[in-house]
Amino acid sequence: MRGLLHSWLTELGGLAVLAGDTVRQAFRRPFERSLWIDQLEHLGVQSLTITNVTLLFTGMVLAVQTAYSLSSYGGSSFVGDLLSLAIVRELGPVLTALMVAGRVGAGITAELGSMTVTEQVDALRVLAASPVKKLVVPRVGALVIALPLLTVLADVVGLFGGMLMAVSEIGQSRAYFVSHVLGALFIQDVTSGIGKTFFFAFFIGIIACYNGLNATGGADGVGKATTNTVVTASIAIIVSDFFLTKIFMLF
Repeated sequence: MRGLLHSWLTELGGLAVLAGDTVRQAFRRPFERSLWIDQLEHLGVQSLTITNVTLLFTGMVLAVQTAYSLSSYGGSSFVGDLLSLAIVRELGPVLTALMVAGRVGAGITAELGSMTVTEQVDALRVLAASPVKKLVVPRVGALVIALPLLTVLADVVGLFGGMLMAVSEIGQSRAYFVSHVLGALFIQDVTSGIGKTFFFAFFIGIIACYNGLNATGGADGVGKATTNTVVTASIAIIVSDFFLTKIFMLF
């Protein structure tokens, strides 16, 4: 038990050190714009399919389940209200972050882990180049920019899926559903949902880069680091979501 606690504390300390170094290096010249653009395309644009498909069917099944549950109380007309709040405040940000953690987080760890075990990262240090500046900052920065945008689009797609079910299964008109969605949402609901994603993106990026840069033992070590990234990032998203929700509810 003591050894496990020591391992957790060591990893937490390493993550904190890397996070601080990443923030410092992000504001130092040169800004490596080409690397940022490449990572935005790789981490953001290529994640559109998985995030949108996830939220589309989540919105559809949530609309069906909500309508079924509320029909006994004559509340089917409130499907749009409940769906909009559930997706914009919670399901959109969390599910998008989890999908990105699984796809992007694992990819970053595998990529950096391969570079670490083949001594490419050490070669950067020999050339007096900072691995954090060259490898970590573009990936974390691209995630912080891309994840909120992915979440906004995923929210819209999720609500569209709910509208399809409301129109086809419940018999509501599109205008009626949209009016209830817009009537239920306030600016605080949107900002709290989107605001969480900046923290989720930072957690995913730091955890993925830390595990990749500390991978050892060849291909087997890279595989273990990749698995650890997905598990740790997912837990970080779920746990931080609770505390971030409490914080945003104060404003």
